[in-house]
Amino acid sequence: MIKTIAEINEKIGRGQAVVVTAEEVIGLVAKKGVERAAREVDVVTTGTFGPMCSSGAYFNLGHSKPRIKVGGGRAYLNDVPVYTGIAAVDVFLGATAIPDDDPRNRIHPGPFNYGGGHVIEELVAGKDVRLVVSAYGTDCYPRKRLETWINIKDLNEAVLFNVRNAYQNYNVAVNLSDKTIYTYMGVLKPKLGNANYCSAGQLSPLLNDPYYKTIGIGTRIFIGGGMGYVAWHGTQHNPDVLRSDDGVPRRGAGTLAVIGDLKQMNPRWLVGTSMLGYGSTLTVGIGVPIPILSEEILRYTAVKDEDIFAAIVDYSGSYPQMSPDVVGEVSYGELKSGRISVKGKEVPTASLSSYPRAVEIANMLKDWIIKGEFLLTEPVAPLPGVKEGITFKPLKERPIEE
Repeated sequence: MIKTIAEINEKIGRGQAVVVTAEEVIGLVAKKGVERAAREVDVVTTGTFGPMCSSGAYFNLGHSKPRIKVGGGRAYLNDVPVYTGIAAVDVFLGATAIPDDDPRNRIHPGPFNYGGGHVIEELVAGKDVRLVVSAYGTDCYPRKRLETWINIKDLNEAVLFNVRNAYQNYNVAVNLSDKTIYTYMGVLKPKLGNANYCSAGQLSPLLNDPYYKTIGIGTRIFIGGGMGYVAWHGTQHNPDVLRSDDGVPRRGAGTLAVIGDLKQMNPRWLVGTSMLGYGSTLTVGIGVPIPILSEEILRYTAVKDEDIFAAIVDYSGSYPQMSPDVVGEVSYGELKSGRISVKGKEVPTASLSSYPRAVEIANMLKDWIIKGEFLLTEPVAPLPGVKEGITFKPLKERPIEE
């Protein structure tokens, strides 16, 4: 059985496409089998909603009168620094940027109450944001100081551009030390006091397409409540990891770089987030449609939490020291039960990502497709796959002679 994206889009246009979520397809396959389900289903929708640090947005501010060269100067949005080294009035705001006067971790753990992710959320919510620029002045851009309020509706362009999102599986974080530690995986209590994870598991986009057979460069997606695209493979994209017999990665593997019009997005799906003792970030909602082109693709989308395994990693020792040690493995079925066993101890679990929100995203995307408001796109190029030379390499440190 072979379908094409063009054929599926024709069915969407006629209002005849059969669309189910990655949660719903599991029961459908159990009831009807892979062969029959693959004939009936056209699209499976996925979703994830969790903190994604490698996120940000670029803006074209427009020219003031007289003109000011923001590029090469210093600029702030609500006291959060933006990167100005692009052009005269193009800037980039990173989700993890924080104000210059933030105390950081001088009093540990720092609260990191406000940062780039929060500014992005406020812009998307339609709030006014204070822009302050200091520049060196040129003959063609003579102004040296600018203070004004900006609003997303007045910006020429406001584009979300996230260079690493939707991680394909991830670590389960624990703490083997005798003191509480504060990490991007949340607060970890001493002596295996808790275990934190961050994935939607069976709903997560890349876990439903483990070999990137349908998700590629140019794939149209749900991003931040609007429509966007996969722009490239994400940073740290590393497909060549340990996998189960069904192809599902047992370690962090693929990632996506994604892009979309910030003006279409909704603050419910882009939320500024503070990580105690670590920093600021942005919690992002992403949903990816999986076209059911074959029985093989359908079989991948029927993956269950019980069949997805993640590595348990000690964030007090192994992780910060770049040691490959793994404490153990655990399924997402076990993680979502609320308790797992680690080194013979029962440990409570918690998720940094929201599974209910992931379900909501998958259902929103399903509804858009059924209504004919969202057509699928043919990727212009595949993501790098296993054995294609893309690996995540550590920094090669070389001494610098004085």
